[in-house]
Amino acid sequence: MEPTIPLWLESLVVVLSIATMVVGLFGLIIPIFPGNVIIWVAALVYGLVVGFGRLGAWLFVMITLLAIAGALTDNIMMAGKARQSGASWWSILVALLGGVIGTLVFPPIGGLIAAPLLLFGMEVWHHRDQDKAWKVTRGLLVGWGLAFVVRFIIGVFQIGLWAVWAFL
Repeated sequence: MEPTIPLWLESLVVVLSIATMVVGLFGLIIPIFPGNVIIWVAALVYGLVVGFGRLGAWLFVMITLLAIAGALTDNIMMAGKARQSGASWWSILVALLGGVIGTLVFPPIGGLIAAPLLLFGMEVWHHRDQDKAWKVTRGLLVGWGLAFVVRFIIGVFQIGLWAVWAFL
């Protein structure tokens, strides 16, 4: 049996959930920002306060799977495009680690600057060819752009599933 909560509390939770999900969705513009996870957390809190119910439990499982997919998309697409452009695995690893460290040290744009610069530097050092290094760096940036589009679409689907759960 679902918990019964006052209408004002349920309304407050809905409004806060929507606000949090919108922040998560538009925060996806920043590549390191875990917007899909934030949307998931908002759905989890909604479920814990209002209740999951039979439909909500299934929809929450789907929201969870989408959050996992969104969290993996960045690294897979960025590394994949860089690798496809000819980057070495070492350069990709250094760039990804530099992106994470850059974001932690100089949030939110430190990683945006560090990752491409490190990839470019590693590739120049590795190949002694700035044109090839720039090609690889462009691949990483294209991967970021594609990852943003995919994560944004995933976020829209997460919010849509939550809306079905919350309003039907």
